[in-house]
Amino acid sequence: MQNFAPIIIFITFIGLVGWTITNQFARTQIKFKSREDWLLDGIGLTIQGILIPLLQATLVYWLYQYLFPNHQGYLKLSPILTFMISLIVVDYLYYWNHRLLHSKLFWQVHQVHHTVTQMDVLGTSRNTLWTSLLIVYLWIHTLFLYLLADPTGYLLGVSLTSALDLWRHSRLMISENNWLYRFISPWLILPQDHAWHHCNEIYHCNYGANLKIWDRLHETYYASKELPSTLGITTSLTFIQKLFFPFS
Repeated sequence: MQNFAPIIIFITFIGLVGWTITNQFARTQIKFKSREDWLLDGIGLTIQGILIPLLQATLVYWLYQYLFPNHQGYLKLSPILTFMISLIVVDYLYYWNHRLLHSKLFWQVHQVHHTVTQMDVLGTSRNTLWTSLLIVYLWIHTLFLYLLADPTGYLLGVSLTSALDLWRHSRLMISENNWLYRFISPWLILPQDHAWHHCNEIYHCNYGANLKIWDRLHETYYASKELPSTLGITTSLTFIQKLFFPFS
């Protein structure tokens, strides 16, 4: 079952890319991507999809072996409980992690992600080369995979979170008249919700990854039946600075 985690994420990505290509509006948006945007998005996806998992499986895992040599497989929890931990508890940690990235201390780094000017699954991982080191997922996922005797449920939660991350950065919107929209809209962050997070006017909202409850609880949720007219921010950073800032 553990081997299905990357397969689920890959299938979701390919499915969303396929939808983007076949959808006329989304395909038109893709045509306007600059060469710099293609490079930034391609590098970001490579880092997030290949290098970060390798880093988790080697250096970060070895770090926990060094720090907690007698605790590998120590936690014997049910798959249902570990799934809920991954989907809900870690989601709350990410909510605050995301808000921290919007603070004065880290915004200059996180701003690269907000240079995305269209809801586009290819731009999901646009960041500086090292921003992933600041994301809680890198550290908390590896810790749980090290501590859990059976990480199957946790990995399913990770897979679902990753799939939702790809989806909410796409323009695959669910119609308000659809029964699925009425079912998931009250509790799940949708692409239209995340679009407002990327709006260049009120992007300090909708920080959640999976669940809306955290934004509602902390009064950072913004809802609208309309989509923002413009997305993304403009910066004076060069292409190299967008990759290495502030080490450039």
